Amino acid sequence: MPRLGSAQLLALLLLVPGPGGASEITFELPDNAKQCFYEDIAQGTKCTLEFQVITGGHYDVDCRLEDPDGKVLYKEMKKQYDSFTFTASKNGTYKFCFSNEFSTFTHKTVYFDFQVGEDPPLFPSENRVSALTQMESACVSIHEALKSVIDYQTHFRLREAQGRSRAEDLNTRVAYWSVGEALILLVVSIGQVFLLKSFFSDKRTTTTRVGS
Repeated sequence: MPRLGSAQLLALLLLVPGPGGASEITFELPDNAKQCFYEDIAQGTKCTLEFQVITGGHYDVDCRLEDPDGKVLYKEMKKQYDSFTFTASKNGTYKFCFSNEFSTFTHKTVYFDFQVGEDPPLFPSENRVSALTQMESACVSIHEALKSVIDYQTHFRLREAQGRSRAEDLNTRVAYWSVGEALILLVVSIGQVFLLKSFFSDKRTTTTRVGS
């Protein structure tokens, strides 16, 4: 997966469809930033947008999808992950944006998969006068199974990356907490020593001798 990092407030990126019209990207979304992506879609095409926040803060982001006329098709605030399927109602350029403008100091890592249309058939039906052979049917079944495997691998990689990020964040917090506890214990110990020392000093100063 190509990985993009940007410190700009607004990045306008044109997606280049991969095989089957799928665009799969992982990118860095800085704090107080917004990134938009554009895709040319023909009328009647079925599309699916799926995204997930991998690292950063509370693992949430704002997402918004608009048609060529600016009509909002999908809008969610502070979502960790989601999936949205729609059918293009007209020809034109569709825009979807991810926003981290509500965060003041935490950047995010966001993954999304934008599927445009259906995958082309493994064996096109044009100029065919007979049904698929047993070998061809087996190839189609294997192809579909491999697609499912790829999808599962992608989701497991995302979960592993998110889990690793959470573990590292937890480890950092535990380390800071341990250092803080050690410092507090040291201060309390020194305070107790001085407190006990002050008790004995008071006794020596208040003790007097009376001569006969």
